[in-house]
This record gives sequence, C-alpha cells and structure tokens, in this order.
Amino acid sequence: QVQLVESGGGWVQPGGSLRLSCASSGIDFSVPAWYWYRQPAGSQRDWVAQWYASGGTLYKDSVEGRFTISRDNVNNMVYLEMNSLIAEDTAVYYCTFYDHRTRTFVWGQGTQVTVST
Repeated sequence: QVQLVESGGGWVQPGGSLRLSCASSGIDFSVPAWYWYRQPAGSQRDWVAQWYASGGTLYKDSVEGRFTISRDNVNNMVYLEMNSLIAEDTAVYYCTFYDHRTRTFVWGQGTQVTVST
C-alpha cells in the first residue's frame, strides 16, 4: 500500500537549519508534483512548497529563499531543506501528493519542527 514517512524534524535555534525527508513506498506510477505542508499548533494546515516533475518549484512567500524542496527519484525521497529558521516556522511538517487512483491526497504522520531558544 501507499505510505509516506516524514522524518528529520527536531529542535533547532533561530537561524539554524534542518533537512526534512519524506520516504515514499507503494507508488506504482510517476507523481507529477510533490508538496510540503505545515501545521502550527492551534492553526490550520498551510501549504509551504511544491515540486514539479516537469521542472520548477514554488514556495510560500514567507519561506522563499530559505527553504528548498527537492526530489530524489532513485531513492523515492522528497526533501525540504530549511535554512535561517525562525520561530514562526515551528509546526508539524507533512509531505503529500495526489493519488489519481483514489482521487485523494496522501499524507504521512508528519514530523515536528520546533524553532526556539
């Protein structure tokens, strides 16, 4: 079955960096786009970044220039490199893609990122 597992989160001081990973399995087709979302405590889930197999990326304004989404097709991984982290980046981070077979977005369990002193 299709499964996504996010990892790489943790605690980091403001100005620090983290690289989040999203391992995928059970996908028998090429995914045209991958996304990262985040959900701060007490807030709605919010889009952060997206990657297109056809080429190109797009970012939320507040993370533009600080975050980078990438894809490793050989190892079926999606990454989110986060630099110059600020307290407002604190959230549970999720990766997702659209499964055309079930016509639903697939989500993992998320990974917690905490930026604080």
